[in-house]
Amino acid sequence: MVNSITANELKIKGISILDKITSEQNEAIITVRGKSKYVVLPIEEYNYLRECELEAAIVESCNDLKNGIYTTGSVDDHIKRIENA
Repeated sequence: MVNSITANELKIKGISILDKITSEQNEAIITVRGKSKYVVLPIEEYNYLRECELEAAIVESCNDLKNGIYTTGSVDDHIKRIENA
């Protein structure tokens, strides 16, 4: 289970509480008024998740190219498509 801390606990205990929780659970959820609002991750975990996200985007783009799901045209054509979307 992910440990959560309140915004007030974070104000009182500071970064040390985040260090403690993220070393045990690898993430901390900060709650505000009883609702989960923020997630804090160690930078290594964040970088790993970003890398996974980028790899998924590359796979999706390759599949689109393989399946002919793309358009060609000039920069002006592209800008018109964006403006009319």
